[in-house]
Amino acid sequence: MRIALGITYNGSTYEGWQSQLSGNTIQDKLELALAKFSTQAIRVNCAGRTDAGVHGLMQVVHFDTLLERETASWVRGTNAFLPTDIAVQWARVVPDEFHSRGSAIARRYAYVVLESPVRPSVEAGRVGWVYRPLDADNMRLAANCLLGEHDFSSFRAAQCQAKSPVKTIQRIDITQRPDSSYWRFEFEANAFLHHMIRNIMGCLVAVGQGFEKPEWMIEVLAAKRRDAAAPTFSPDGLYFLGPVYEGKYGLPTKTAAYDWLP
Repeated sequence: MRIALGITYNGSTYEGWQSQLSGNTIQDKLELALAKFSTQAIRVNCAGRTDAGVHGLMQVVHFDTLLERETASWVRGTNAFLPTDIAVQWARVVPDEFHSRGSAIARRYAYVVLESPVRPSVEAGRVGWVYRPLDADNMRLAANCLLGEHDFSSFRAAQCQAKSPVKTIQRIDITQRPDSSYWRFEFEANAFLHHMIRNIMGCLVAVGQGFEKPEWMIEVLAAKRRDAAAPTFSPDGLYFLGPVYEGKYGLPTKTAAYDWLP
């Protein structure tokens, strides 16, 4: 049978999602825990690979197995062998046609920024940081330039393995928590390039702090060169909210971690 799992994790101490020789990745820790629970090797496929330091509020993976277990057992049993900063939130039996990556019709991320003259401490590793005030209106104007289908080469990391730089951004929401120093930037697209959101964030922050005009974003997009954009922003405040699937699969759309995130 094919099983899908929803995973949450704090990525601060890991080398990203994808398996590495060091064994210090989310995928490595999850597959090790699954192997210990099931007493057999299990290889998982994920909805979206996250970079080092990036967090996951609902990564979705799938794998095939001959073992028959209650879905609750896959959750509790696997969690018994996972580090405390990684947890399986739910498990579902899915049809063989389901693929965690290939069946996703969109992907969602959020970036949380602390605007403060003093660097973060309690929330270190969990938020990005700016010490100059941000202008919401200018950032929204700049963000609107990115909506729709575009060639996002200017926001693409050199090591990106995507076959095409053309992606479609459906939504960018920018809000400041009421009576708070925290900003939330939310992105939804059919797919993202390597470092794409962090590179967009660098440009939005440059506009928000007044170093660039909102229409500069049009020039960056048109240049199709990475050096036309701002430096890559920190991974600390970036959260993978998870993929979007068709309703026919009946998979959860959020986890409890959503309620904690500013």
